[in-house]
Amino acid sequence: MNSQRAKEIVSSPTMVNVTCDGVPIYIQHVDEKSETARIYPLGQPEKEQEVALSELNEI
Repeated sequence: MNSQRAKEIVSSPTMVNVTCDGVPIYIQHVDEKSETARIYPLGQPEKEQEVALSELNEI
């Protein structure tokens, strides 16, 4: 996923289906410089992690 689309998803008022390794996730923040995103699996905010934007897929 590119950084522009990830930022659009973060600011979207509606839920957009995105996965990381097949797991539905919520994107909290996008870092354009490092091309990473802070995410967590839906319903599991305690499992927050930072991943490369290339690992994210929009369904």
